[in-house]
Amino acid sequence: MPYLMLIVEPRGQRAERTPAEGQEAYAQMLRYAEGLQARGLLAAAESLKSDAEGVRLRVRDGQRTLVDGPFAEAKEMIGGFFLLTTDSRDEALALAAECPAAQWATVEVRELGPCFL
Repeated sequence: MPYLMLIVEPRGQRAERTPAEGQEAYAQMLRYAEGLQARGLLAAAESLKSDAEGVRLRVRDGQRTLVDGPFAEAKEMIGGFFLLTTDSRDEALALAAECPAAQWATVEVRELGPCFL
C-alpha cells in the first residue's frame, strides 16, 4: 500500500539552526532515505525549500489569485516527504517513528487514495 509521510516543521525552525546543525539534520534524513531505499520501501523522497519561497494559487470564478510566501497564517510548513510502499498502515507508522525528523517535527502519515472517499 502506498503511504505518504509528510514532514511538518515549525516555521522558523530552520533559521534557528547553525549551518552545521542544519547540514547534520539533512545528513540524518539522507541516511534514513538510503536505508528505506535499501529495504525496497522508498518510492520517492524530497526536501522542500522554506515556504518563504513558495506561492499559493487559487482559482475562484475564473480569477486566479497568487499569494507569495511566507504564509503568515501558517504556524507550520511542509518540509519534505517520503513516498513509501508498505504492507500495512502499522508498517508505515513504524517507519515514521524511525524517521529522524520525528525528533524535531511532526511526521504525518497518509495513505494514497481517491479524494472522494
